[in-house]
Amino acid sequence: MQRHTLTPRNNWQKEVEKLGFGFHTTNVPYWDESACYEFSMDEILLIERASAELWDCCLGAVQYAMDNNLYYRFAIPDQYIPYIEKTWQEDHPAIYGRYDFCYKDGVPKLLEFNADTPTSLYEAGIVQWFWLQDYDKGRDQFNSIHEKLIDYWKVLKSYLYPGPLHFSCVKASLEDLTNTEYLRDCAIQAGLQTKLVFIDDIGWDTNDQVFVDLQDEPIKNIFKLYPWEWMVAEEFGANILADRNKSFWIEPAWKMILSNKAILPILWQLYPDCPWLLPAYFEPGRLTDYVKKPILSREGANIELIRGTSTLQITPGAYGAEGYIYQQLATLPDFDGNHPVLGSWIIGQEPAGLGIRESNTLVTDNLSRFIPHYIR
Repeated sequence: MQRHTLTPRNNWQKEVEKLGFGFHTTNVPYWDESACYEFSMDEILLIERASAELWDCCLGAVQYAMDNNLYYRFAIPDQYIPYIEKTWQEDHPAIYGRYDFCYKDGVPKLLEFNADTPTSLYEAGIVQWFWLQDYDKGRDQFNSIHEKLIDYWKVLKSYLYPGPLHFSCVKASLEDLTNTEYLRDCAIQAGLQTKLVFIDDIGWDTNDQVFVDLQDEPIKNIFKLYPWEWMVAEEFGANILADRNKSFWIEPAWKMILSNKAILPILWQLYPDCPWLLPAYFEPGRLTDYVKKPILSREGANIELIRGTSTLQITPGAYGAEGYIYQQLATLPDFDGNHPVLGSWIIGQEPAGLGIRESNTLVTDNLSRFIPHYIR
């Protein structure tokens, strides 16, 4: 893996906005084409292999957590356990997830699995592909995201109830809306009937005990870019258990296990010989160099990086009440102060592409930049 400094395209902002990419810049640049990463085909094949093997490990870890009633490790409310198990046993539809890898010394190591509400999908699937066509369309990219999304929506169509597939996110986030609308567009291309309804606007029919949209149409199938841990903590969440339609939620409730960092010690317990995993534990004191992570946190909040008796970095935030895990320290590679984390996408249970976020610190936070890549 090599990092190259580039000259951005003239009027690149206009070019990405043509694609519907409206959040390319906030207080700091988010989309950054002043650099790119170059990979060999062997490196890409290794990342692809690691992603596929980890998916099998993750499914095994979910089954193990259920079989051994480990829900307390995940701070999952008791009343949702039967529902989670039902969605697993009935194979409720799931479409995607994103591994975050530290790629160093030629080996990808799993930092965490964003299995419920991963973002940066649009940037990885569309924006960086069109960048490559302008930069050097003779080169390739690890990127079959768009094709796989359309193909897998076709597969999931047979799982869903008759009627529209609703797509939902919060009103206040342009990033969430862009990713949601991208997934919705792929579903439309797959032949599904869809509707957009913001999470804020989902209603509850108290007489019929069903979810409804703004037109009072029952919601039976819904993709939501909204975390399960938020849903089950809200009054709204109790209605999921009472819902007479037994709506399909995508991602399904069993993803509450995979999207929680408590899965990391379980993976290590089950698969200690897996080359893609870092040692991880629920108990402190097992590791000398480690990262302390809340089991539920976002955008790099409340992370502590410890090497021996030295603290490398601590990030602020409001997470941690549910507990922590301790994972062996794997510092991100350093390219002149730029630290990339590789986001490897799983779509339809298959590796599908790569998106790279880069930070000026060892923790990838909400100031990270998206950097495109190509295969040499």
